[in-house]
Amino acid sequence: MNDPGFVLWFTGLSGSGKTTIAVELEKVLLERDLRVQRLDGDIVRKTFTRDLGFSVDDRNLNIERITFVTTLLAKHGVATLVSFISPFIAARETARKEANGENAPFIEVFVNASVEECARRDVKGLYEKAFAGIIKDFTGVSHPYEAPPNPQIICNTEDETVEESIKIIIAYLEKEKLIPNSS
Repeated sequence: MNDPGFVLWFTGLSGSGKTTIAVELEKVLLERDLRVQRLDGDIVRKTFTRDLGFSVDDRNLNIERITFVTTLLAKHGVATLVSFISPFIAARETARKEANGENAPFIEVFVNASVEECARRDVKGLYEKAFAGIIKDFTGVSHPYEAPPNPQIICNTEDETVEESIKIIIAYLEKEKLIPNSS
C-alpha cells in the first residue's frame, strides 16, 4: 500500500487565484514524481455536481461529495489539490476530519484577495452581474464567505506572485515532510 497522500484545500473568493496557483503547483509536484490529482470547483460543477445549485444545502452537499472523492484519492497516496470557494468553515472542517481520519493530512490554504481585487480580475463578468443583482447568492457579494480562522497556509495574492505563493506552499510541504526536499 502507498503512503497516504495529502489534501491541499484551496479556499477563497471567486477570482482570488485558487485555480491559478493549483495548476502551477500541480506542475511542480509532477516534476517531483508525485502522484497528483487536481479537483477544480468550476470543472466539478459542470460534471460531478451539475445537479446542485447554490443554496446553502446544495453548497454543503457539493463539498460533501468532493470531500469523499478527495479523501479516497489522498488515502491512496495521491497529493490532492482541491480548488473550491467552499465558503463555510464547518464544511471545510468536516473535510479536514474525513481526510485526517484516513491518515491523509489536510492542509487548508487560504487564497486571500479582497472582493475589489477579485472583481477587477474577473474576466467572466460575474462580479459585475452580482453587484447589479443579476446573479443572486454570489459568494462575497450577496452570500457570505467565512474566511478560515487558522489556515495552515495563507497566499496573499494581491501582494505576491503565483511563484511566491508556490514557494510558500512547497516550503510548508517540505517542512512537514509531505514531499521530499528539492535539494
